[in-house]
Amino acid sequence: MTSVTATHADPRLADLLERVSKEQMQATVRELADDRYAGRRVGTPGGRAAAAWLGERLAELGAEVESSGFTVTGVRELYDTPLLRWRTGGVTRRLEHRRDFAEHLASAELPTARTAPLVPAAHPDLRDRWVLAEPGDWVRACDRAEAHGAAGVLTARDGDAEGWLPKMIAGPPARRMPVLALRSDLHRELLACEAVQVTASMPLRQVTVDGHNVLARFPAPGGELADRTRVLLTAHYDGVGDDPDRRLPAAADNASGVAAVLEAARVLSRAGVTVAFLDAEEAGAWGSAHHAASLPPGTQVINLDGAAMLHQAASVEAGGPAHRLLAVLDQAARLTGVPLRAGAMASDNRRYAAAGLAAVGIGMGMPGYQTPAETPERVQPDTLLAAARLLVATTWLAFQTTCGTRRAGGATSSTTPWGPPDRGQEKPLAR
Repeated sequence: MTSVTATHADPRLADLLERVSKEQMQATVRELADDRYAGRRVGTPGGRAAAAWLGERLAELGAEVESSGFTVTGVRELYDTPLLRWRTGGVTRRLEHRRDFAEHLASAELPTARTAPLVPAAHPDLRDRWVLAEPGDWVRACDRAEAHGAAGVLTARDGDAEGWLPKMIAGPPARRMPVLALRSDLHRELLACEAVQVTASMPLRQVTVDGHNVLARFPAPGGELADRTRVLLTAHYDGVGDDPDRRLPAAADNASGVAAVLEAARVLSRAGVTVAFLDAEEAGAWGSAHHAASLPPGTQVINLDGAAMLHQAASVEAGGPAHRLLAVLDQAARLTGVPLRAGAMASDNRRYAAAGLAAVGIGMGMPGYQTPAETPERVQPDTLLAAARLLVATTWLAFQTTCGTRRAGGATSSTTPWGPPDRGQEKPLAR
């Protein structure tokens, strides 16, 4: 998809777009990334506090707000800082969690450190030894290690461009032994070493927790039209949660998306839009799966997962019967000057699409993704502005198209739920 910046638009839409505030959104990002929310992982006090804060903000805007609870199983929880060190040639090397190594999501729990010799996966005797898997072959190494009573497995994993190993909390079924992911260059270094003793722990467990979606409906003067259109704006508010000894603020993923949706809701508060702030996306998109089953046919879902750093274009994925919604989004992008491109968006939008609803997922970048470097300072105000304006314009056009109130030249009838225009002449969109 390409973007052609329009110079004029309906004055009502132009007025709405002018009301979008960078400062409001930046304040929301800073709030949700604050220490007291502790990374907002599902099932934690910080996650529940974030949900409560969002519910209060929506209520202040005039929405009817409710919390919808559900159960989430298999959430990976680090309850202490893992340990990894090795000794060779009389020298001990201590490695830093999240920089040099990280938990593998298939790992079994190892609460106390275990010391044993390190051997390659092809070694004839693996019993009570740490096993060094060949790159890309950790499954086969685990199979042999489990069959022969090994101490555990070390495998390779690439870090990000800034040297972090991002955190995740959902993954494959757990193996019967601990598995640690070592940064790829250190893994190669170990491959070249001889007579290595490894000491490691992995205090990682799987827990069952309660998640909470925050759902809001804004009443509108044109309620009948709004009901028929059923535009739903969504973003997940949960993060992967802090490590025991590190902050993971989750400013980009997804405080930025929440900030843009909340700001769009503020601007559209008279239009009868609905909003869902979803929990447990990081644990497997449980919140959207729970919510999608309750929605009526015809609901049009716009999900925003990341609005922190717009590079060349926003990524867009459409699912379900979304042809009309996608066309409206493309038109809104042209009006607001936001470039779009087709791209994979593996987020809550897929749960809504799987339920047979028209769903579009939008992403605008996540610097520092799921690491301590994901701070509010890295969320670009102009990207927040672009995201919120795109949501506002798309919702406006969805109402106009569905309700059939557009007239030639782009004007709207007085029966729309947006209220009368402040002035009668078209004007350039604010930049």
